[in-house]
Amino acid sequence: MVDLLQTKIEYLKGVGPKRAELLNKELGIFTFQDLMDYFPFRYIDRSQIHKVRQITDDTVYYQLVGTVSNMQCIGAPRVTRITATFTDDTGSIELVWFKGLKWIKNRFQPGKKYLIFGKASVFNNRFNFTHPDVEDYNPDDVLVGEALQGVYNTTEKMKNAGLGTKQLAKIIKTCVLQVWNMIPEVLPQSLILHDKLMPRKEAYYKIHLPSNSRDIQQATTRLKYEEHFFFQLRLLIHKKDREKNTRSVVFQQVGDYFNTFYKEHLPFPLTNAQKRVIKEIRADLKSGHQMNRLLQGDVGSGKTIVALMIMLLALDNGYQAALMAPTEILATQHLETLRAQLKGMDVHFALLTGSTKQSERKQILADLASGDLQIIIGTHALIEDTVVFKNLGLCIIDEQHRFGVAQRASFWDKTAFPPHTLVMTATPIPRTLAMTQYGDLDVSKIDEMPPGRKPVKTVHVFQEQRLAVIGFMKKQIAEGHQIYVVYPLIKESEKMDLINLQEGYEAMMRDFPEPDYHISVVHGQMKAEDKDWEMQRFVRGETHIMIATTVIEVGVNVPNASVMIIENANRFGLSQLHQLRGRVGRGAEQSYCVLITDHKITGEGKKRMETMVKTNDGFEIAEADLQLRGPGETQGTRQSGMIEMKIGDFQYDEPIIRHTRRMANLLLDADPTLSKPEHYATKQYFSQQFERDFDWSRIG
Repeated sequence: MVDLLQTKIEYLKGVGPKRAELLNKELGIFTFQDLMDYFPFRYIDRSQIHKVRQITDDTVYYQLVGTVSNMQCIGAPRVTRITATFTDDTGSIELVWFKGLKWIKNRFQPGKKYLIFGKASVFNNRFNFTHPDVEDYNPDDVLVGEALQGVYNTTEKMKNAGLGTKQLAKIIKTCVLQVWNMIPEVLPQSLILHDKLMPRKEAYYKIHLPSNSRDIQQATTRLKYEEHFFFQLRLLIHKKDREKNTRSVVFQQVGDYFNTFYKEHLPFPLTNAQKRVIKEIRADLKSGHQMNRLLQGDVGSGKTIVALMIMLLALDNGYQAALMAPTEILATQHLETLRAQLKGMDVHFALLTGSTKQSERKQILADLASGDLQIIIGTHALIEDTVVFKNLGLCIIDEQHRFGVAQRASFWDKTAFPPHTLVMTATPIPRTLAMTQYGDLDVSKIDEMPPGRKPVKTVHVFQEQRLAVIGFMKKQIAEGHQIYVVYPLIKESEKMDLINLQEGYEAMMRDFPEPDYHISVVHGQMKAEDKDWEMQRFVRGETHIMIATTVIEVGVNVPNASVMIIENANRFGLSQLHQLRGRVGRGAEQSYCVLITDHKITGEGKKRMETMVKTNDGFEIAEADLQLRGPGETQGTRQSGMIEMKIGDFQYDEPIIRHTRRMANLLLDADPTLSKPEHYATKQYFSQQFERDFDWSRIG
């Protein structure tokens, strides 16, 4: 039965080698199963017959019955289009065809009734139908099972090759009718009964060929449930496997390094949230199992201090620690933080990046291998084969979403036992994504800001208020503060009417002329040394304004900077706006964030501005961002490492995700290796989908 589902798509009637190649390349469809898993993104209702006089909307599909007359071939000697008049008892409307003209020319008979279906379009202020579906009308025909028709995403290449959504629907229907009754059940029967789920084969049939909206709802629920259930099962199995079998070093000792720092060097008292997180991490470090923990906390919540104290615990127990950051700017910032916090303590640390000079690199590698170097900070240069540790016990990965899983796992190859791993992010993660992308990690959250921090005041202004903004900036500079001005682009774009960084710099030079004012410029296309030089000028207070792109989103810590101006703020996502705002508000003074847009702003853009003005809570903003932009874009680009769901939706499926995680947990508690006969099909399907070579005895 399963073999038929794995049959190559070219062997399906109506496909063949050429169409199969197109389906392979354009949609990633290779087998019958792949085609069954290609679901409609919406449905059109063909159960209702409309009248010409009812056509009032160019976004709606209409189905009409009437006659076709007055056919005209336009263009001579070469016909470019054909027009005709469609008439029913309420009026007439024009039909237009640009393709398949030879077939259309001989298609219609005078006085005969036809059923046409399509979306009305407007030309010269009049409705018409372009390329409608046409069928001979038979009033005795009943549209059983065909009233709701699935609409499938296709591509321009496919359309040009005669494989548009209509043809794709026809192929999928052929496939469904051929194989649906052979689709095996993969969920335990107890689960199906408990949650009143539609049988799997019925769900596949009804999602592609529904009779009514209830069919669609029940089939969608069943297939979403299944997809989320197996994804959660996978995460939980990995977690249980790691907890049971992944041994690591034990950090039993709390010694001089930790205690000296805590008593003499701590810059401010720890918040209760920081204390709780350190306690959670310490329990992991003493357990004998490898720690694999996600630490999330808002901008400025004190994650770096927690990371530093955990690294000192590693030193107390005779192990080395590594701190990896995604950019040289952020790695350098961490180095400066350690220099300031550990001043006077006998701790040996260094920075290793792609820009490290060869002579310096050679010494760093030697000191790491001998154990003389206790803490190493760096970029992905830390996971190169030439980097050898004497006894690495802890690796901390900052802004972890910038790294792939393989990069993070590279530290495992550098030790006899996998090192304890702490991954950190300043991008607050919505609850749903935490249950999906990070469901196999233990999660700690710093949800409390250090005392004395004043919330950043955020305002939204329009372009015509720029003079007032300039005046405000001059007042802040006169009071001794510094300012960031961030732009979404470096060079002018013909597609986007944006004030760009180059124009902005020229305007700022006119409004803030030397020698009274000094300006830094930083963007991603600059050489690393030039970027660093400009950054350091701003850090030292030699410049009043830093004009930048989003390279300053993470990694710049200038307590004296009290104002963040974001140009064309509607071009940024909520999480990115929040990250940028987090660059200010790091000192004791009141800080401000000014969001500048023009009046041509979308409804979604307005909601983003309103959310930023209303709240400073990163977790609230993350939830709002998920609602507005969807899960695949919460960090500005498609998230690496996220599983691509066929029908599940991380944005809207939180109740299903929570429920399937609970049910998957209960299943594994009752039958850790899924060895009971009633779980055979579930285990077999899981192994085929995810872990072909997984050793189930490891979690037994």
